[in-house]
Amino acid sequence: MIANKSTQELYSSFTEKMEQIADVRNAMAVLGWDQETYLPEKGAPLRGQQLTTLSTIAHELFTATELGDTLQELRSRADLTPTQRKNVELSQEDYEKNKKYPASFVADLSQTTNLCYHTWLKARRANDYAEFEPMLARMIQLKKQETHILGFEGHPYNALLNEFEKGATTTMLDTVFDAVKTALTPLLRQIEERPQVNKDFLHLHYERNKQWELGIALLKEMGYDMEAGRQDVSEHPFTTSFNPQDVRVTTRIDEKDFGNMTWSCIHEGGHALYEQGLPMGQYGLPCGEAASLGIHESQSRLWENNVGRSLDFWQHHYPRVQQIFPDNLQQVPLDSFYKGINQVQPSLIRTEADELTYHFHVMIRYEIEKGLLEGTYTTKDLQQVWNRYYLDYLHVHVPNDTQGILQDIHWSHGSFGYFPTYSLGSFYAAQFFTAAQQQLPGLSQQIAGGQYTALLAWLREQIHQYGRFYTSNELCEKVTGNKLDFQYFLRYATEKYKGIYGF
Repeated sequence: MIANKSTQELYSSFTEKMEQIADVRNAMAVLGWDQETYLPEKGAPLRGQQLTTLSTIAHELFTATELGDTLQELRSRADLTPTQRKNVELSQEDYEKNKKYPASFVADLSQTTNLCYHTWLKARRANDYAEFEPMLARMIQLKKQETHILGFEGHPYNALLNEFEKGATTTMLDTVFDAVKTALTPLLRQIEERPQVNKDFLHLHYERNKQWELGIALLKEMGYDMEAGRQDVSEHPFTTSFNPQDVRVTTRIDEKDFGNMTWSCIHEGGHALYEQGLPMGQYGLPCGEAASLGIHESQSRLWENNVGRSLDFWQHHYPRVQQIFPDNLQQVPLDSFYKGINQVQPSLIRTEADELTYHFHVMIRYEIEKGLLEGTYTTKDLQQVWNRYYLDYLHVHVPNDTQGILQDIHWSHGSFGYFPTYSLGSFYAAQFFTAAQQQLPGLSQQIAGGQYTALLAWLREQIHQYGRFYTSNELCEKVTGNKLDFQYFLRYATEKYKGIYGF
């Protein structure tokens, strides 16, 4: 019967099935968003059951024989458009991968993730890793099982890396982080030899509601469509998308840290702009999804750092911020503010780290995740391992678990393989922003005037519109003429910090 259908009838049937799967997954995403924003504590157990039920339904829909047969038949048709063919090819790849997962494993992972998340929350508030350790051990067990379900060549971690950054391997990442150590360590030493810039003014009292209003204003000015999204508060800032017309961000506010909310808003705003820029007509299909987590992070890091920590950006915004917080900033010149927000100094918290030491935070997590999966480390000794890495790489002592091993949400979600995409994203961002500067005359002046329309349009045209049509490196080469090259980031960072620290 399938073979008798026209290609367009068959493709329409395929898209209908994919949209149904997306509907279920996005219903899960809504429940997940609620879980991290408004869910009352007593609602947690049944929320886990609800998410498990929906994840099982989504898995059953995406592993149905009928869908597999439809994809197989479509692969044989010669009259698909390039976008249609790419959707079919990538969907079949995803289908065959999902077929590997037993339904019982999907349900177990979903239930464990829910329990793990709520245990992490309690442990974090209690500042007690020991409370989290048993659930983390269970999660690691499942992740090891998942590597064998998916299959891998070389290191088992490769199976999980591929879920977030297609084609990424430990061999590739070892090379990347060797470059981080080789190139960034001397730059950090040069900075350490110079007088430290002051940022004490960032840690005065900044009233919560005024910070919130500033964050909303920054999001709107970046181009975030508030009629297709909203911002809320969560334990850990994140972005979630149910479709390009409903993309939500969260932030967190510390009244003793101006930067905490400001750059989390800009960072998550970058993620959200990408999601709002994906083609609505490809809902549920690969070409309506982000290219990879590395490309996703490139969008958030580009806005957060290349734009949001630039002198150009604050030439426009700083006078307003001074008016909002006159007691704190009226006597702080723009140049001092700019240097302060870009202070380089080893610290405890990844999300608050400067652009250079940030990658050592990521590298620590990468090394730990590899070690957990290969059996070098166990969850029992992880607290000591974490603290030792921070002393060795960043020369800081970890005072407690909340500021140490419990600071990130990712492991409670089972997101092993995610962290390296943060560094990859920064390196893609530097390369993309260099291309934007070359292709958009007057970009610096536009940013200094609070105008981001041309930059956003360029990102939409060059990156957002393609979804998963290209792999990360294919997209990077298409946009910049080169595959990912760490030297772009190194040149950007060296030039920037030479100006700030005067070496």
